[in-house]
Amino acid sequence: MHIEPTATDRIVVVGGGQAGADFVAALRMAGHQGPVTLVGAEPGYPYARPPLSKAYLSGKATAEDLHIRPPAMYEQQGIDLRCGTRVTAIDRTARHVVLADGERLSYAHLVLATGGRARRLPAPGLDDAPNVHYLRTLADVAAMRHRFVPGARLAVVGGGYVGLEVAAVARQVGLDVTVIEALPRVLARVTAPQVSAFYQRVHTEEGVDIRVDTAVTGFAFAPDGLVAAVELGSGERIDADLVLVGIGLVPDTELAEQAGLAVDNGIVVDEYCRTEDPAVLAIGDCTSHPCGEHGGRRRLESVPNASEQARVAAATVTGSLQPYTAIPWFWSDQYDVKLQTTGLSTGYDEVVIRGTTETGRSFAAFYLKDGLVRAADVICSPRDFTAARKLVAARAKVAPEALRDLSVPLKQLL
Repeated sequence: MHIEPTATDRIVVVGGGQAGADFVAALRMAGHQGPVTLVGAEPGYPYARPPLSKAYLSGKATAEDLHIRPPAMYEQQGIDLRCGTRVTAIDRTARHVVLADGERLSYAHLVLATGGRARRLPAPGLDDAPNVHYLRTLADVAAMRHRFVPGARLAVVGGGYVGLEVAAVARQVGLDVTVIEALPRVLARVTAPQVSAFYQRVHTEEGVDIRVDTAVTGFAFAPDGLVAAVELGSGERIDADLVLVGIGLVPDTELAEQAGLAVDNGIVVDEYCRTEDPAVLAIGDCTSHPCGEHGGRRRLESVPNASEQARVAAATVTGSLQPYTAIPWFWSDQYDVKLQTTGLSTGYDEVVIRGTTETGRSFAAFYLKDGLVRAADVICSPRDFTAARKLVAARAKVAPEALRDLSVPLKQLL
């Protein structure tokens, strides 16, 4: 069943991140003229999160540079923007949401773009230590940036993208950095061993002390409550002036769960971003959606996914169903190294390296399954990334030796 909004039906969006901001813009572009309210828990205009661990942390970008849409857009497009406001409950029967101050907002359609929060490290006293940081918001960066001074000792718990990006910024500022990863290699959940080895080499060359296959067993505290050292399973202590914990993201699904909506590693939606309730949609990092390429369900944490789901949801709300079919892609900036990833490598049975991972800082890794190109990690080669996206989208069957051959332009393999 589709609920067709009229000009007076309010659409309420919960979440002022990438997905929410892109949705309200897409909704107006799709022709919806009725009232739209965007409720965001953080103060200020919706902003992009990826630069937090890169350009914003380093001081190369300002908070204004991070705005997803020009602030004037919200007023020009008649968007009722409620910043610094939390939604505490959803009443699906009455079709309204309850705000923290008790106000009720009725809706014809509700769009949940609640995103996620940094996964916390469970350790006694850690949440009260002012020099232990997580990175998800502008406020998180503000809390840690004053500690980024030359010579300070930074311990990074977690060798994923956020941890490595922060490590790169810290080294460029002049901090002494140790990265502690419990798995046998950095980026183990998202890349092949060859790519992990490349990033470990790059960070080592830049002066980072990388500890893989290393468990954190506890923390030593100074009398003032600051963490003074990270304790490892080997019995060693890593002295630290500050600690950055980057161990993943937890999707914010509590509102959906309390409202009785299905949740399975994210709010369950179909290819049109619809939940089981025809009046409620969900988009962005908080969603579990069908994987058209490989079957099953997936939850993605990326700007392109949030933006594409925003477009799909806007089409759904305005009655012109357009399924989500986009091929995922991601990026990461560390030092002078730009990684661009297309597709999902899960389940690959062969990795083909184009170039070399052992010297230099430019190559491509192609992930194959049954001879078909499933995904690619492209390092410092925009031209190859453009071709790789097309190969992945086409599920091209390419001979591994052709992918390896640098004398053969990738575009010739399309």
